[in-house]
This record gives sequence, structure tokens and C-alpha cells, in this order.
Amino acid sequence: FFPLQSQLSQALNGLSDRAKEAKEFLVQLRNMVQQIQENSVEFEACLVAQCDALIDALNRRKAQLLSRVNKEHEHKLKVVRDQISHCTVKLRQTTGLMEYCLEVIKENDPSGFLQISDALIRRVHLTEDQWGKGTLTPRMTTDFDLNLDNAPLLQSIHQLDFVQMKVSSPVPAPPILQLEECCTHNNSATLSWKQPPLSTVQVEGYILELDDGNGGQFREVYVGKETMCTVDGLHFNSTYSARVKAFNKTGVSPYSKTLVLQTSEDTQSEEQTLPFPVPLERSQLRRMSPFSSTLNLQPSFPGRSYFELRSSAHQLSLHSSLQSLNSAGELIAWFSFDPASAHADIIFSNDNLTVTCNSYDDRVVLGKTGFSKGLHYWELSIDRYDNHPDPAFGVARIDVLKDAMLGKDDKAWAMYVDNNRSWFMHNNSHTNRTEGGITKGATVGVLLDLTRRTLTFSINEDQQGPVAFENLEGLFFPAVSLNRNVQVRALTVLSGAPQQHTLRLSLL
Repeated sequence: FFPLQSQLSQALNGLSDRAKEAKEFLVQLRNMVQQIQENSVEFEACLVAQCDALIDALNRRKAQLLSRVNKEHEHKLKVVRDQISHCTVKLRQTTGLMEYCLEVIKENDPSGFLQISDALIRRVHLTEDQWGKGTLTPRMTTDFDLNLDNAPLLQSIHQLDFVQMKVSSPVPAPPILQLEECCTHNNSATLSWKQPPLSTVQVEGYILELDDGNGGQFREVYVGKETMCTVDGLHFNSTYSARVKAFNKTGVSPYSKTLVLQTSEDTQSEEQTLPFPVPLERSQLRRMSPFSSTLNLQPSFPGRSYFELRSSAHQLSLHSSLQSLNSAGELIAWFSFDPASAHADIIFSNDNLTVTCNSYDDRVVLGKTGFSKGLHYWELSIDRYDNHPDPAFGVARIDVLKDAMLGKDDKAWAMYVDNNRSWFMHNNSHTNRTEGGITKGATVGVLLDLTRRTLTFSINEDQQGPVAFENLEGLFFPAVSLNRNVQVRALTVLSGAPQQHTLRLSLL
């Protein structure tokens, strides 16, 4: 009896070990499921960024080719018009000579005729020779001898595929957040990290992620080789979580420990009434992130962060209604236009800060950054204005109509303006005609006050009409509609952050 008990006990011990290993294996498999999901999201974002880069390159090449076509067009017209002018002069001279000769033939005085006949005959022959071979042949063909060979590119696009990477080295170890080098100042936080001291695995770059400050999903905000990143424009009284991971050709490391950033409570500052325009020394340049007011996170891309400092010599302008702005908290946010959401006819240049269009119809383009709270002001410079078109400026939802003038549907609030006057338009309703228009070099200002829920416009630093729209609520993107006769350049975005706050860091 006892030997059998001992034998069964030993067998159960072995089975228990197997069961323990199975449980650990199941935990490993479940972790793999989560890692596969995270890697899938990351890989899709990288794929979209690569394809968007190809589309941007194609759009730039398209603009270059259209420029060549326009030059060829102008050259052909010049040659034909010069030939028309030359032939018109020669025909007028020839017709005059013919009429004179006919009058001479009618002359009844033989002696007078004989005196001038030889000279007239020579002149007629000379004029006829001048209409010799080639004179009445067009110097220019109507065809455009520009053939675009897109077959190799189309073939390359069809052959675009994934290349399976061979494992040549292990994935990197998770980075270490250097809490002693992480610092805060007002509403910005600087995050710093490094590889473990004993790690010898090659690292090609890092991916920094932050959540939305409300316990939401993590989003990529920086991808590149740097080991430090500055984040600005965080909300008050919110808790943000940050984490970082490393990658190389083999794969992606596990995440670092999570850094928690607790913003301070919102404290009201004393209201101030600022003159229009605001003196340049009162405006404080700060680096701006996609967390400005709305947490409108966009996919990041290798080698660049969202927190890129752009300074401008252009003096900021604000309407006198910009109150409650603490000059120490003013933020100048740089934004660019968004090729991904724009109409296909929009042409981008100057790092997507300048837009025009290749259509005579109105087309809409949005800014990359949206706003849902706070005070925001931006300016748009009219760099080209031909044939008196009526571009429109304002704000819109992300799903606004892209093939009609801004304000034609209920997803946009806009001011459209020509060289003499302007109107406000929303849901195809036109209101408040105001005298005064735009020309080349003019500056249109847009003031979006989501604290008071109003939208106001200015032209060359003077308010244009009354408050354009009230009771605005939701997520709004800077928006412009224009055609090929207009070129617009985004200058600045000023996001009001009247209160300052500090950040507290902790490591989970």
C-alpha cells in the first residue's frame, strides 16, 4: 500500500510540474497575442507613413511637370503670336504695293509709266521673293511634344511588396527612462531615456508614446534616433502616461516603465485687454505639440518630431477681444496643411505650408491640427491673387465637403472674400456683407475663441465685419477653399494658454 502511495505521489509531482509549465506557457502565449496586436498597429502606421511619403513625392513631381507644360504652352503661344504679327505687317505692305501698281497700270501717260515701270517690277519681284518658301509655314506645331512615360513607375508600384527581414541580431532591450534628466517648465515636459548599460544590441531608433491624458490609448508622438523629446501644450488637471521602446531591423523591444505626468489644476489668471496688434516682445515663442487643445494625434514619422520650433519675423496680430491671455503663457503653434484629407486637386509646397490648386473650381484643404478648446489665432498670406477669385477662410469639421466652396455645407464656418467685399457663410447661407477685400500680399486672420465659442475674421489686422459665428462647439480644423488663381501660405497659429501649470513626474 505505502509503496504505491509513494509512486503515485512522485507521479503527481511530475504532473504538477508539467501543469505549472503549461500555465506559464499560456501566459507567454497571451502576451504574444497582445504583442502581435501592438506590432500590427505599429506596422500599419509605418506602412501608411511610407505610402503617404510616396504620394507626397508624386504630387511634388506632378506640380513640376505641370510647370513644364505651362512653360511650353507660353512658348508656343509667343512664337505663333510673333509670326502672326510679322505676317500681318508683311501682308499690309504687300496689299499696299498691289493697290499702287494697279493704279499705275491705269495711267494713260506712256512716258510717265515707262519712268517707274522698271522700279515697280523689281519691287514686285523682291516682295514676291520675300514670300518665299517657309514664310507661309507655321513655325510652331499645335502638338505638345511632351510624352510622359509612366509605365516604369506603374510597374514599380505594382511590384511594391514586403521584404522579409532575416533575423541577424536580437531585438533591443527596453530603454530606461532617466528620471533625473526628465524636467518640466510651465506646460512643457522633457522626456529623456537611454539603453541599459550592459546592452550590446544595436538600436536604430526609438518610439515615444503618450496617451490622451484621460486614460485612453497610447499614440506615437516621436520616431527617430534622438533620446530626448519635449512635449508642450498639455491640458490642466490631467494625468498623462508616457512610455518608450527601441527598434532595429530584427524587431521592437518591450516598453520601458511608464512615466506618469500629472498636470496642475487650472487656476484663473487676471484678465487683460490686449491692444491690436500685440507687440512682438509680448509674444513668447514656444514649441507646440499635437496635444494643443484637442489631442489630435497624427501618425509620426522617422527622424522628425511634432515638437519642431518654427520662428517667424512676422509680427503677431490679435483683435482687442483677445482677453484673459497671460503674456507669459502665449503659445505660437506651427501647423501645416494636410495632404491626406485634402482634395486631390490641391497642390502643396513649402513643407505643406503653401497651397494652391490646379482646378478652376473651388477645392478645400484642412490644417493638420484641430482644436476643441482654448483660444486660437492664425494668419494666412495671399501670395497670389489673379482674376479676382473669391477664396474662403475659416474652420471645418474633418468630414467637410472637399469639392465645393468652404461654407457650402453644415460642416464649415467661413468668410469668403473677393477684391472688394466679403461675406460669412455656413450651410450655404450668406450673411453680413462687408466692404473691403483682398489683393496679393494681403493677410487674413482667423480668431477661434472656443471659450466664448465665437469665430472672428480680420484682413490686414483690421477686424472684418462683426463676430462671424457664435455657439461653436466641437472639434474644428483650420480650413481654406481656393482655385488655381489663388496661392495661400499659412503663417502662424496662436493658441491661448492663459494659465501656467507645473508637471509632476512619477515612474510606474
